[in-house]
Amino acid sequence: MHTYTAIVLAAGQGKRLGLGFNKQLLTLAGVPMIIHTLRLFARDEACANMIIVAREEEREQLAALVEQYDVPRVQCIITGGAERQDSVYAGLQVAKTALVLIHDGARPFTRQAVLRGLVNAAVETGAAIAAVPVKDTIKRVKSGVIEETIERAPLWAAQTPQAFQLPLIRQAHDEARAACYVGTDDASLVERLGREVAIVPSDDLNMKVTTPADVKVAEAILTERGHNDD
Repeated sequence: MHTYTAIVLAAGQGKRLGLGFNKQLLTLAGVPMIIHTLRLFARDEACANMIIVAREEEREQLAALVEQYDVPRVQCIITGGAERQDSVYAGLQVAKTALVLIHDGARPFTRQAVLRGLVNAAVETGAAIAAVPVKDTIKRVKSGVIEETIERAPLWAAQTPQAFQLPLIRQAHDEARAACYVGTDDASLVERLGREVAIVPSDDLNMKVTTPADVKVAEAILTERGHNDD
């Protein structure tokens, strides 16, 4: 069995939710969102350990939650950087397994089958991301006027987790830092090297909780199916 380290990004501020505190600490069905997310990986036997990347002032609070909810295999909680890319880079410096899965702490509903698919694809190709086909019609717009309707068939919406062989994603981040390049996600840094990134089909339930409407959907998901995401 191929094992991996999960790098979980947990430094979000919850501005769009209007919380005034880190949205990772928002309770869903009575449990902090970050705990729901960590439990995804705790249930996966292939997850060797987890690295939580957080703001310095919240590390102790997150450590207390990990202990309170008895989340296993948390290797460490480290301080992130000014930008998401900096936080991922910090996590990569302490990862030790041959594979890493990089995941947003605000996506608590990834299916176990997607995790397994990502691991298998990353072993084979070096890099893979969870994604879903784009369903809406996409328009290219300039100055409030449609310039073009873009063919929808080849378009996919990227999600996390994103899985990589550790040497490859470290190289991608190192070269991006050297060039002062900021990518839209980690996969874009690997694409910049000319490497292929595989797609592992996911689903719309692998949502990122960002808005008040998302919170209502997340609560409904937990009410309907509990914590079983197989």
